[in-house]
Amino acid sequence: GELGLMAVDVPEEFGGPGLDYLAYAIAVEEISRGCASAGVIMSVNNSLYLGPILKFGNDKQKEKFITPFANGDKIGCFALSEPGNGSDAGAASTVAVAKGNSYILNGTKAWITNGYESEATIVFATTDKSKKHKGISAFIVPKPTTGLSLGKKEDKMGIRGSSTCSLIFEDCEVPSENLLGAPGMGFKIAMMTLDAGRIGIASQGLGIAQAA
Repeated sequence: GELGLMAVDVPEEFGGPGLDYLAYAIAVEEISRGCASAGVIMSVNNSLYLGPILKFGNDKQKEKFITPFANGDKIGCFALSEPGNGSDAGAASTVAVAKGNSYILNGTKAWITNGYESEATIVFATTDKSKKHKGISAFIVPKPTTGLSLGKKEDKMGIRGSSTCSLIFEDCEVPSENLLGAPGMGFKIAMMTLDAGRIGIASQGLGIAQAA
């Protein structure tokens, strides 16, 4: 975190070093060569949590949900996968219903990397089922939040230093100001975020292979 590796491409104004994705890929590769778990934690915070806020968030969201996470004091996670749908970004069973100046979220997200220790998450939920994938929206949800609970930690074979767990939303109230982008942009946000995330996964694999 002190070296800026938890927020490699985040601009200096939001607490990062403002480097490019080549620097990010090299950093993930080298960290993963030394510790696969640290590489995963770093990669998820960079590309899957900070990435979508950096691309689609407004200045207020960036100040609140990027700056405190840029130095590693806090980490974030990315909640897309579900027990029945896997990582199909166009089929979110989790729903978000508008209520006044908030959205009420209900549903379960599964296999969430960094889920246990993270202090905020990007969550994808259906806001208009009739529009199919165009009716999915993305939200920034801080932790702890009333109505959000954690499932059990998965007992994994490897990369055990990075937690994996489920996130359970039960009448979880999220302020409308935490909507990321516009309503219905969730599918686009997920697809663009996953593209960036694959760079991190490839870099992790390369670093781990070099250490083998």
